[in-house]
Amino acid sequence: MFKKILILLVLVPVFGFTQQYELTGKVVDASQDFPLEYASIAAKSIEDGSVVNGGVTNREGVFSIKLAPGTYNLEIEYISFEVKKFSNFTIDKDTNLGTIRLGAKAGELDEVTVVAETTEVEVRLDKKIYNVGKDLTTAGGTVSDALGNVPSVTVDIDGAISLRGNENVRILINGKPSSIAGFGDQEVFQQLPAEAIESVEVITSPSARYDAEGTAGIINIILKREKTLGVNGSFRGTLGDPKNTGAFADLNLRTENFNIFTSLGYTDRTRPGNAFSDVEYLNPTDKFRRVIEDREYDRNGQNYNLNAGVEYFIDDMSSVTASFFGRLGDDRDVTSNANDRFVLDSTNTVVFDSNTLRIEDELEEDERFQYALNYEKRFDKENRDHKLTADLQYSKSDETKTAIINEDQLTPVDSVVAFQDVLETEFEESFLIQADYVRPMGDAQFEAGFRGDYSDQSQRFLVESLNTIDGTIGPDADISSDFDFQQNITAVYAQYGDKIGEFSYLLGLRYEQTQLIGTTTPLFPDDVSSPEFLDVLDFDKNFGGFFPTVNIVYELGEDENITLGYNRRINRPRSWFLNPFPSQSSRVNVFQGNPDLDPSFASAFDLGYLKRWEKLTLTSSVYYQRETDAFERIQRNSGRFTEGDSIQINENIPINLATEERYGGEVGVLYNPAKWLRTNLSFNYFRFESEGEFEGEEYGATNESFFGRFSSNIILPWKIQWQTNAFYRGPRENAQTKTDPIASVDMGFSKDFLKDDNLTLSLNVRDLFNSRRRDQFTVAPTFIEDSSFQWRVRQVTATLVYRFNQQKRDQRRGGDEDYDEGDFGGS
Repeated sequence: MFKKILILLVLVPVFGFTQQYELTGKVVDASQDFPLEYASIAAKSIEDGSVVNGGVTNREGVFSIKLAPGTYNLEIEYISFEVKKFSNFTIDKDTNLGTIRLGAKAGELDEVTVVAETTEVEVRLDKKIYNVGKDLTTAGGTVSDALGNVPSVTVDIDGAISLRGNENVRILINGKPSSIAGFGDQEVFQQLPAEAIESVEVITSPSARYDAEGTAGIINIILKREKTLGVNGSFRGTLGDPKNTGAFADLNLRTENFNIFTSLGYTDRTRPGNAFSDVEYLNPTDKFRRVIEDREYDRNGQNYNLNAGVEYFIDDMSSVTASFFGRLGDDRDVTSNANDRFVLDSTNTVVFDSNTLRIEDELEEDERFQYALNYEKRFDKENRDHKLTADLQYSKSDETKTAIINEDQLTPVDSVVAFQDVLETEFEESFLIQADYVRPMGDAQFEAGFRGDYSDQSQRFLVESLNTIDGTIGPDADISSDFDFQQNITAVYAQYGDKIGEFSYLLGLRYEQTQLIGTTTPLFPDDVSSPEFLDVLDFDKNFGGFFPTVNIVYELGEDENITLGYNRRINRPRSWFLNPFPSQSSRVNVFQGNPDLDPSFASAFDLGYLKRWEKLTLTSSVYYQRETDAFERIQRNSGRFTEGDSIQINENIPINLATEERYGGEVGVLYNPAKWLRTNLSFNYFRFESEGEFEGEEYGATNESFFGRFSSNIILPWKIQWQTNAFYRGPRENAQTKTDPIASVDMGFSKDFLKDDNLTLSLNVRDLFNSRRRDQFTVAPTFIEDSSFQWRVRQVTATLVYRFNQQKRDQRRGGDEDYDEGDFGGS
């Protein structure tokens, strides 16, 4: 078969020179005369409708294709614009069609498209789609870097992702939970390359087709896949300081019957960071009244990524796709933690007592694999949205961490304070079964589907510690444990949408049944210091519920509409929130799960407004959410002390609060005053009020904050592009902690070379002023803490991209009407 394909690829150019004429033209937006880059042009056979030849427009909206003499049906398309058709078009000489103006689809049920140079936004009935591929500031960066530039989304200093200031967000890959997303572990996004992303869907009012998980909403990451006929691809290389070395290849072979796609990537990164903590202990019986920690992080990691697959077109109406994703990670993190410790002297004055140096040397091996099979059947040639899709997916991850932790007292006496040998393993596998049916009926549309998502996770945490009294090394029974966790979710949904006059609506109902099973086994139960604690380790939680969704659009005009959305959501506790045995970043500050943690439920309303002018587009919304049993992380005195030097151990644990009410508003402005200048401004304000108590302590709080972004893209002389992204987040506060504001600036430059701009060189700086730092002040019943944390210092990266047999497409949008991963939410 491949020999035949190779022969075909060789012969096609030969036959192409026999009596062919050039068909040219220019495609623009009818409302603004703005050139539409990557609009598709197809010349189809009159006899059977097959595509004879086609192409896409360049940056100026110009296209050129070759055709043999004859009569064809021509179609010019751009997503969310009306299709322009030329029936029975005869070509017998070189022909210029002139300027072809496409108008936006005024009667579309679920989408309005906004086009700009720095970002491309599709506003749909239940989501906004941001095509982030052209962002110069994330070239050579990670998925976390790319998400950090998406409006409504924030990425915290340590990589935690929030939507409208709410961390309870569900993250999907191509509409499904995935091992690529780390089964909810957001740290993996700091290792995957940003270039793998085609677009990001921000779904603040999810319809019933989407998971009910995530009270804040859903972020759906769409990965790139090229579908241009023939052999095409690109190669990328990156260099950076601190070390950021990468090599990537995207290869694609598309024939009439097959689409074979492969993405390979290798990265070698260093991510230095730092942290500071100053804790004042309030209990008069505490040996130390003040402890200052100064940490330095030296993180080094090598990662290999492979995403490959083949799509076989059974016929014009059906196809099957098999794909594979694999990631191998090999990391080494060295953390140094210098401690200064203070006591009360005889005059009740806090004075210096001693200092220690803690070195943690951790090695991590991480393997993630995913196998997927997708079948798609279309039932109507005239309406390709009438279809059935079925998916099978198996994912697994295997992670092993080994760490040697050594803490020495330096003064007044050089001695060993603590020594730990830690082995942490985690294995997880997940099965996904999914089917979705879509039936358009004129302006109306009916959908129904099923999803089964079943995962099993096992964790082992084995710690051997030094007994400072007798000098022996033995197991730490209060930490060492096995934790097995199962999550089984079965869901069905149905939804119906229609358009009546100026109103469009989408009504849906979803039912999800969840089972959470946890079994904790201390590795050394006879030595656990609190045997009564063992009675509450295991759990078996079963809960089900209906999740209704309502989305309504009222069209005030062709370029103006109002949207209203309602949905009910759930936030299920993750395994690390339920594991009762503590993990340690230091001897005195630990995180411990809570097996009594219950899911939280939220009802949310969203009212939006969109208006387009010639050079300006305004998107805005106000929202309200009420959540019951909301999660809150609190700090408390554990009642335990470190061995040998008797420092109080503080725990950070998650609890259920009674209620949390959250409301706010956001506004986005795309302003394009000239072809050489494109700007994007977004602002989000939110306020939440929580109430509830735990162990007799009130943890209710009222907090308001805001964040804003500004992005500009300027075309300098010699077609050099200059992009600047600025971010500011206001101060925040919860029941115990106040967080200072954060401001940062990213900047990037790029220049295209060679014919057809096939070579692109870019240079960017992440966190130009090295200011992306989290400063906090915490007041707890038994201590006061002043802390600062910087996950990663300023990063400078240069990227070189070479494309062959494709235009500069991968840095904008896909534009292929058959690429449905961005549209399905699945059940």
